[in-house]
Amino acid sequence: MGRLVAGGGARPELKTVWADLHLHTVASACAEIEMIPPLIARRASELGLGLIAVTDHHTVDNVVAVQRAAAGYDIRVLAGMEVEAREDVHVVCLFEGIAQALAWQETVYAHLPPLPNREELFGAQYVVDETGDYIRSNDRLLATSVDLTLAEIVAQVRALGGLAIAAHVDRPSSSILASLGFVPEGLALAALEVSRRCDADRLLRQRPELAAWPLVRGGDAHRLEEMHRSLRLTVQARTLEELALALAGREGRSAVMGAPSPPYNG
Repeated sequence: MGRLVAGGGARPELKTVWADLHLHTVASACAEIEMIPPLIARRASELGLGLIAVTDHHTVDNVVAVQRAAAGYDIRVLAGMEVEAREDVHVVCLFEGIAQALAWQETVYAHLPPLPNREELFGAQYVVDETGDYIRSNDRLLATSVDLTLAEIVAQVRALGGLAIAAHVDRPSSSILASLGFVPEGLALAALEVSRRCDADRLLRQRPELAAWPLVRGGDAHRLEEMHRSLRLTVQARTLEELALALAGREGRSAVMGAPSPPYNG
């Protein structure tokens, strides 16, 4: 039974949800061919994940397909994207719905160089349906940076109602610490992400200033074995609004990093 609140109504109980908010499909040239919607949904179910986010490089082409594939497992799929800023900083951008994500994609496409993808150099960028069947290839070069600054990306994502998370900050390249050396004061990030094998306690001993930010773990999965119970959320619902409350530690919500990823034995 829900808790009674003023006025006699019932407030839903908080519940625990395991999440992985950073994964790629075959729309990302760097992803393995196994990263198709039905296999992603099945692996998420095997891991007990209740919330995942599809975050391909500079596109949301396969978000709806993964949402449809995951519906039978009662897994909520957020629309997302991984964007590379002008400063060579990767940012995970998350949205509540596909409409906002498509609006963001339109902006991102306008700020990518007008170059074709060269599959022989960068790999294929496949758009598929919920069964994993091929629909088309995205011929736009996505494996590059946009001509937007980190600050511009964060501000525009927030203006669309989304959340921006600095990706894999512990990595020696394509991260905010590797490229800038620090997290700019006043940057409205929702959190900092560490990679799935990162020893977060060690990182905080080395960089104690990072303790001022919410820290999350992300799978950044490019193959099924890299999907991970990355984040334990205490929330009322699997929504972006509840995720924002959990990251901020407000109103009883919380977000706790999962353990570093162990070797995969599947």
